[in-house]
Amino acid sequence: MKKTQKGFSLIELLIVVAIILIIAAIAIPNLLRSRIAANEASAVGSIRTINTAQVTYASSYPDCGFTSLSNLGGSGGSSTGAGLIDSVLASGVKSGYSFVATPTGGSGTCGGTGGATPNSTYSVTGLPTSAQTGQRGFYSDQSGVIRYNVSGTAGSTSAPLQ
Repeated sequence: MKKTQKGFSLIELLIVVAIILIIAAIAIPNLLRSRIAANEASAVGSIRTINTAQVTYASSYPDCGFTSLSNLGGSGGSSTGAGLIDSVLASGVKSGYSFVATPTGGSGTCGGTGGATPNSTYSVTGLPTSAQTGQRGFYSDQSGVIRYNVSGTAGSTSAPLQ
């Protein structure tokens, strides 16, 4: 009688592990690139949302004009908490990007008292929090054109997103 072998030999197991490692080495960089692309797409969407919220805010509160992210968020119904964007975006960090909205062109006060002038312009920037979350920086202003820079901070002279 002949003995039958049950199970796998050590060599067979090592070959299977080596094949799995090769496949992982190919797949992981693609996964990281996909995550960066998704974060950048989310950042562009967030900048579009902020642009829309700024126009809505300036229309709703003409004595204030454009405003900061914290005023665009909140529970709704006031110039210091308009409820136009979600609380995550209003905090300034979303999907691996850090956002800052800076209103300019006015006195910075709201309410129309004491000769206050509304903010007539604004700028919004979105920067990756690390190299693993994104590679491009984004910028927009009251014109609504979203601009980007592959080396970091984008500005008003950066290339427009197409």
